Amino acid sequence: MKPINEIAARIRELREVCDYSVEQLASELGLDVAQYESYEQNGDFPISVIYEISNKFDVDFNELITGEPSRIDTFQIVRRGQGRSISRFPGYRFKDLAFRYADKIMQPLLVTLEPSDEPAKLVTHSGQEFNLVLKGTIAVVFEDREIILNEGDSIYFNPTFPHGQRCVGDAKARFLTMIAE
Repeated sequence: MKPINEIAARIRELREVCDYSVEQLASELGLDVAQYESYEQNGDFPISVIYEISNKFDVDFNELITGEPSRIDTFQIVRRGQGRSISRFPGYRFKDLAFRYADKIMQPLLVTLEPSDEPAKLVTHSGQEFNLVLKGTIAVVFEDREIILNEGDSIYFNPTFPHGQRCVGDAKARFLTMIAE
C-alpha cells in the first residue's frame, strides 16, 4: 500500500491539472481553506472528501487512494478477528482504515445502490466486512434485522451471517466496502 502522502500528491496533481486553486476547490467542497491545505500537506484526507473529489473531477475513487484503477477481484484486505459492531464517526480517514486493517488494504470497493422497496439479497462469505456510507442511507440486513446507516456511519461485522445491503432513502446511496479474509 502506498503511503498517505502519495494520496495527497495524486489529489494535488489532479487539482492542478484541472486548473483549480486550493481556495477554489476548498470552497466547492465546503471546506475551510486552511483545513483543505492541511489535507494536501499531510495526506490526512477524510474518505468522504476523497469521494467528493473523485466525483467532482470524474476520476476513479480507488485510483485516488491506491494509484491503480479498480479491479473488482482484488478489493480484499487481511485482518484476523471476529464479532460485529457499529460505530459512528465524523469522517474516516484513509490512515485510520489502513491502521485498523494492519496496512493490508488492497482495493476498496465503492458500491452504488438505487432506491428500492425490494428486499436485500442475502449472502454469506468468510472473514469480516466493513461498510462506510459516503452518500445517502442504506440498511444493512441480517436475516430479519435491519440496521440503518446514514452518511458517515460505518459497520463492521462477521459476514458468515446471511446479510445484504439496500438503499432506504429517496436518492442513490454509495458506500465503501472492504472484506477481510
